[in-house]
Amino acid sequence: MVADFQDTAPAAPDIEDTVRAVEATAVMGLLPGRPRLLALGEPTHGEDALLDLRNELFRQLVEQEGYVTVAIESDCLKGLAVDDHVTSGTGTLDEVVEHGISHGWGASAANRELVRWMRAHNDGRPASERLRFAGFDGPLEITGAASPRQALTALHGYLAARVDADLLPCTADTLDGLLGADERWSDPAAMRDPARSVGRSAEAGRLRLLAGELAALLDEQTPHLIGATPGEDWERACLYARTATGLLRYHYWTADPSPARLTRLAGVRDQMMAHNLLALAARGPVLVHAHNSHLQRGKSTMRMGGMPLEWWGAGALVSARLGAEYAFVATALGTIRHQGVDTPPPDSVEGMLYALPEDRCVVDARRLAAVLGDTPPPPRVSPWFGYAPLDPARLADSDGIVFVRDVPRR
Repeated sequence: MVADFQDTAPAAPDIEDTVRAVEATAVMGLLPGRPRLLALGEPTHGEDALLDLRNELFRQLVEQEGYVTVAIESDCLKGLAVDDHVTSGTGTLDEVVEHGISHGWGASAANRELVRWMRAHNDGRPASERLRFAGFDGPLEITGAASPRQALTALHGYLAARVDADLLPCTADTLDGLLGADERWSDPAAMRDPARSVGRSAEAGRLRLLAGELAALLDEQTPHLIGATPGEDWERACLYARTATGLLRYHYWTADPSPARLTRLAGVRDQMMAHNLLALAARGPVLVHAHNSHLQRGKSTMRMGGMPLEWWGAGALVSARLGAEYAFVATALGTIRHQGVDTPPPDSVEGMLYALPEDRCVVDARRLAAVLGDTPPPPRVSPWFGYAPLDPARLADSDGIVFVRDVPRR
């Protein structure tokens, strides 16, 4: 009897049972329903092959699942120009890609194609059915943070045109005098030397108080302002308020000389990202693309300046608020040979996926974790700082994995 049972029992699942073709239907098949915010991560930046795959998946998800916003890891204020272009044709494609996408990623052919496709998709559609674009990062670069001038003055201008002047905490001239030259805020030297930052100056302290008061006034006047202005103007005013207060917090911690400085900077950045994503999700279902570390549900970690950092990323913060309405699909890869990332070790998760015949596939992450058992395989170690391998112990924290076998030079 035992032999008969063994002969007829189903075979234990293996890794091949966890993979599907890279299609929107395969991604949605991993989820209980359409999440309000569906995030696709990437393990490295600047590879158009990965962005081409993103573009194709997002196109399918927009057309088949009705997503209404595409958000990428780019400056939220600069992204307004791209949104204007894709929704109404304002500006040329060259202009909005160059000036509306930050971090130097406007030069990417795949990002350009994303914007071109979104504009073509919207052509001839009524305003209520147009696909929206958003950057959800703060006005931040590796070399430094932007001046809060744009966000603060735009917020003040919006309120000054719509509420009684006596309610405003200051005049536009007061803000201008406190802000001073924008260059002193964006000084690249401040990222390495807190003493070079103006974030804890008397002027910055006063600006933090005024930004908080302007944001509070915007909130207090919500019934009047929503009724008196188009919804898009209201949304942008809220974005200006979030960005002004977030930037001033970021500058405050840039000036901090304590060991907590870099951790706090990473945390403030991701908090700004999370607030932007929650605001976008409030108006309809959103597709998001950024580095895996920003979108994962667990804590984010990295080494910077020789120090280990650990903080809650945007995905963790949004997931805590949205629950099942947030979904995260990580991207993993086998090789980036032009960056020195060669064939992964066969006992790593990437190595096991690399041994499959598919050039790319969608992987059921939780089922894969179950197949691998209670003792996860050793993590892959990247020889290149720009690529972050999967954490085998956190596979089940993802709803899925998109695996790309080889990333060619473009």
